[in-house]
Amino acid sequence: MKSVYFYFLIVGLFVTACSQPPKVRLFMAGDSTMQSYKESETPMRGWGQCFPHFFDTTKIEIINRAIGGRSTKKFKKEGRWDDLVAQLQEGDFVFIQFGHNDASRNKPDRYTPPEDYKRYLRQFVKDVRSKDAIPVLCTPVVMRRFTEDGNFKDGHGAYPGKMREVAMEEDVFLIDMHKRSMQLIVDLGPDASVDYYMNLKPGEHFAFPDGKSDNTHMQQRGAMAMARIAVEGLLDKQIMPLVNCLNGNAVETAQ
Repeated sequence: MKSVYFYFLIVGLFVTACSQPPKVRLFMAGDSTMQSYKESETPMRGWGQCFPHFFDTTKIEIINRAIGGRSTKKFKKEGRWDDLVAQLQEGDFVFIQFGHNDASRNKPDRYTPPEDYKRYLRQFVKDVRSKDAIPVLCTPVVMRRFTEDGNFKDGHGAYPGKMREVAMEEDVFLIDMHKRSMQLIVDLGPDASVDYYMNLKPGEHFAFPDGKSDNTHMQQRGAMAMARIAVEGLLDKQIMPLVNCLNGNAVETAQ
């Protein structure tokens, strides 16, 4: 009798497992502001690292391939983009955020002129769609820059606009992280925004005994805020089925 019971139990578990829909897969391609950091690199965080906080991980798998110092050109030339595309399956999503390093004129291996940046983005979109996957363009999050009189000073030049052009011309989902993050930092102002970025006083953190002044990379607070902005954009565009994978933390964001 026990053997019959265990037989039906095993069959039931197998049927249940097979009837569950597969997880949605979301890949992330970008730079240091999006990447995931090791525990030894605390308190630095990327917004892609914080993104899973807003999702039900039983419904979605988030694969963060963002890495520091990469522009569209360098990410492609190193083979990282082709490796990502090779793993794509029908229905996967790819969030693409570049622009910080594309503007680095003093670093030839990274620098990508605006029109070339646009060309790379178009190719990325084409590659993703060739696998029946869905590209989502994310304009770069802002750096914290203020003039002496407290006015915000953007440092991304033509790049966010070029990505917006690609999104419009190729009919691609766009989450305007640049616009939304700029509004956040402007609203916070020079003083309240300091702790969102890697600005540490001497002795404040053991990993940086001499302190640190970095207004590009983020601490947990800033990275979480940027991830929340991405969720807001996702909700605004009603990108399905990603919206259906959000958890209660995202509900709080929407309120």
